[in-house]
Amino acid sequence: MKRREIDWTITLVPLGCVLALSALFFAFPERSNEMLGQIRFLLGDTFGVYYLAIGLGIFLLSLYAAGSKYGDIVLGEPGERPKYSFFTWGSMMFTAGLAADILFYSFSEWILYAADPHIAQLGSLQDWAGVFPLFHWSLIPWGFYLMLAAAFGFMLHVRKRNRQRYSEACRPLLGRHTDGLPGRLIDLLAVFALLAGTATTFGLATPLMAGILDELFHLPLSREAAAVLILLATCAVYTYSLLHGFKGISLLAKSCVYLFFGLLAYVLLLGGQARYIIETGFSSLGRMIQHFFELATFTDPQRTTSFPQNWTIFYWSYWMVWCVAAPFFIGGISRGRTVRQTILGGYAFGVGSTIVSFIVLGNYSMGRQLSGAADFLAQYRESGDLYALIISMIRTLPGSGFVLALVLAAMAAFYATSFDSIALIAACYSCRRLEPEDSPHRGLQLMWCLLLIALPVALVFSESSMASLQSVSIIAAFPIGAVILLITASFFKDAGRCLRERGLR
Repeated sequence: MKRREIDWTITLVPLGCVLALSALFFAFPERSNEMLGQIRFLLGDTFGVYYLAIGLGIFLLSLYAAGSKYGDIVLGEPGERPKYSFFTWGSMMFTAGLAADILFYSFSEWILYAADPHIAQLGSLQDWAGVFPLFHWSLIPWGFYLMLAAAFGFMLHVRKRNRQRYSEACRPLLGRHTDGLPGRLIDLLAVFALLAGTATTFGLATPLMAGILDELFHLPLSREAAAVLILLATCAVYTYSLLHGFKGISLLAKSCVYLFFGLLAYVLLLGGQARYIIETGFSSLGRMIQHFFELATFTDPQRTTSFPQNWTIFYWSYWMVWCVAAPFFIGGISRGRTVRQTILGGYAFGVGSTIVSFIVLGNYSMGRQLSGAADFLAQYRESGDLYALIISMIRTLPGSGFVLALVLAAMAAFYATSFDSIALIAACYSCRRLEPEDSPHRGLQLMWCLLLIALPVALVFSESSMASLQSVSIIAAFPIGAVILLITASFFKDAGRCLRERGLR
């Protein structure tokens, strides 16, 4: 790739900002976390309805796209068949859309809700602590991914655009302004959001991996030092995979899925809580569906508990910032599938796998808590260390050493596969022109692999709290939410024109 083919603005401006932010977190950790909290309160508390409305709206639009004539559009040439089998496609989609934090939250999220006064307002721990993990990780989150995946797949494989960027997806509405200042701003916002999502994910789950490493091998390292070693090792794995193209990515994705479902099967079959896990999961799923619109629109206007501000708004923000990379990747691998197959197949594989994870891993520990076999709530109240608590949960399983090693391997595989897609898409942003079937220069991909590690390392060493890590996503998602709406509107406009051109509307 020649130098003139690299967009230096998109490449160097985020690089400079990441280095500056990393330096600030290293030098002024307390002040940096305080500023994050103040901005997070302004956006998340004052403009919370903005995030909630976008989440529900995009989910409903995805169902409309799948069920209408738009769903018949093939992402490629008419009559073209999918490039990947459903399992390979689903594996790459699932592991690109979720990182190791799914295992972190699957084990522990019910604990976070159990301590929240909103659960007491609704009813019992048994009835509600298992509902919110399913709500926060299923339909609306995957709706963000799949609606945009359809839009990007249409842009790449039907319109055959050679600029793989957020701004290009807005061209049907922006027109010539796509190549001007509005388009440049959209792309810079997208790259910043991409970096924010990376930082939040690595910052949340990496300390758990460090704790498991210490538990298994008793390494005389601080949690921060162990976390950095894991970051560098994971970076090496996904860099190697990425540089071997889609073949390497698909192999790693399938390996990750085998590890993931192997872990779930082990806990379900050998953990001694199978009946409780299945029955509670079934009840929680039914209650989530029954109360779906109530949960999606709850704002707590009087701030009696601030539950949506603390949790739902964070999660919608978290998924919004991940929308910069994951939907592009999903759209790219969906060539030959219809819009309907992409959306509904994504809901089946993505939502289904996610729900199973929370039902099995979350209900295992909750079952032990409510049966009196363990008191995880008391341990969490006493220590406040969620990472040590998860290790304690795993220690109650038979063959716990093996399970810890399996969790560590699965988390590393999730990280590697997720950041394969992120680094690939970030490198695409650095190219002025790139045909759908082409890949960015490997040197450019390697640069982004390394760049994506910088801010998470800084956050680990600044000892950022969970609230601070959440704030990074909430802040970055605020402008990205508007861009997501713009992309969705552009898709429906351009897809409608495509149907008219083909005489189908």
